[in-house]
Amino acid sequence: MSKRSRGVDEQVRKAMEEGKFDNLPGKGQPIQLENNPFVDPEWALAHDMLKKGGYAPEFIERREAIEMELAQARELLARSWQWKQRAIEDGEEKDMVAAEWGRVERNFRERIEEINKKIFDYNLVIPADIFYRELVNLDGELKRIQVHGK
Repeated sequence: MSKRSRGVDEQVRKAMEEGKFDNLPGKGQPIQLENNPFVDPEWALAHDMLKKGGYAPEFIERREAIEMELAQARELLARSWQWKQRAIEDGEEKDMVAAEWGRVERNFRERIEEINKKIFDYNLVIPADIFYRELVNLDGELKRIQVHGK
């Protein structure tokens, strides 16, 4: 045992002797753990502590990051589409507008390919099919923006 851990153990023992842990909520009661069928019972306490601390299982944090990245890509595409529409209305040079939109579309395609790779990897680690995430349909995304503008 290291010098540091002995010191910590000594502080905890002293606090216990002084009764500093006597008035904690739930003292003497069984720990109330959420019944989660996707958590190994041996890890239930750890998952409960992480959840109460504001953390989520790794696969959920991965999913949230994917959804955030997709939302950002969609937002950038929507703003670029609005720019394209205004530029056409304002009489900007059509070749320049088409070239810029082509660049935006290529960048969007690359981002969606990256996102789809992350979704594929995410789907490999999910604990149950209920968490499955469909890949992003690139052509559907482009069609949606052209029809609805968002």
